[in-house]
Amino acid sequence: MEETTKGVYRILDANLNRLKEGIRVVEDTARYLHNDEDIALSLKNLRHKAKLKNFNSLLRHRDSIQDVLKKTISSEINRDELSKIVLANFKRAQESSRVLEEYLKHRELFEFGESEVFKCIRYELYELEKKFILKYFEGK
Repeated sequence: MEETTKGVYRILDANLNRLKEGIRVVEDTARYLHNDEDIALSLKNLRHKAKLKNFNSLLRHRDSIQDVLKKTISSEINRDELSKIVLANFKRAQESSRVLEEYLKHRELFEFGESEVFKCIRYELYELEKKFILKYFEGK
């Protein structure tokens, strides 16, 4: 397998993980901190939609040990407000869904899923972000 293909598989794997992790942080905040069943359930359903076919073939190319940007940068260490945690994770999830959407448009990657699924996830995240932030952090 050529290096470009391995790299693309790593991109898909990393962004799927990042998407689900970002959603989970916000989901748990809605669930446990705000007891908001509606938002938590919407996020849970999105997280379950976020999947790729042939996932095991991506795992073969995962190389988290050699990831050149795995170290935490200073802006990621200091989250002095809960709203910053929520917002950072909404953005993380939205950005990852966009990466997945774009890469899955490539004809050689159709075997992993449809880009439209991740486009829909991204737009649902935009709406949930608006609802969550306005409901719990507006004016703070």
